[in-house]
Amino acid sequence: MRREPTRCMFSYGTVGLAPTENKTLCKRVGGSMGKMIFELCAETVGACVAARDGGADRIELCSALSEDGLTPSHGLLHEAIVKSGLPVHGLVRPRGGGFVYSDDEIAVMEQDILHMRQLGVAGVVLGLLKSDGTVDVDATRRLVALARPLQVTFHRAFDETPSLEQALEDVIATGCDRVLTSGGCADVMQGADVLARLVAQAGDRIEIAVGGGLRTTNAAELAMRTRAKSFHGSLSWDGVPTAQDVRSMVEQLRSVGAA
Repeated sequence: MRREPTRCMFSYGTVGLAPTENKTLCKRVGGSMGKMIFELCAETVGACVAARDGGADRIELCSALSEDGLTPSHGLLHEAIVKSGLPVHGLVRPRGGGFVYSDDEIAVMEQDILHMRQLGVAGVVLGLLKSDGTVDVDATRRLVALARPLQVTFHRAFDETPSLEQALEDVIATGCDRVLTSGGCADVMQGADVLARLVAQAGDRIEIAVGGGLRTTNAAELAMRTRAKSFHGSLSWDGVPTAQDVRSMVEQLRSVGAA
């Protein structure tokens, strides 16, 4: 899911690192970080195939990235699962706009989750807020329970909450496995300091997936600044991402993990 929140409290310059520079910086910030996970946000079968061929670890599948992502169709889900061979996590978002949902819309989300589970997805991606902008813990917890045993990611609706620190505790309380965030900024590098705090706060209670403006020119530096191990991006600046686009991102992240 792609979002561009306006709030941002901290700012950092974007500095791209060549793979040969990664080891030096990694030593300065504390040594090997282990395996890095890259999830491609895809809206076409072609992008899913590129994820497979480029070495991505999983796919977040959606439709209408121009709307920041909506629930994908039956056909797109089926073809993505069959042709990619990767774990596919389906976005559950019945409409564009905000993240405060009516009972009828939540009922639609429930049916979409059941449908995705029948199709064989590995996870679902969702995010529900209350009218005051805080996480809708009760409704989210019900959807998480319905989705099990699938993995559940709380998407970047998180970045629109009034307090990211409290929102993280709320998402943990829902039982979600991970939360996708840019640190509350339109660009992940601007949110790097906040992301580092969230990673530390989360500990081993929930996975922090970093996304929102992730590029091969900033991925390695971002990984080392935040100490996150899970990253998310569409790589679709010039259209459908290619396998080489994905491979370049994976290589940047893996070079940090192995340093």
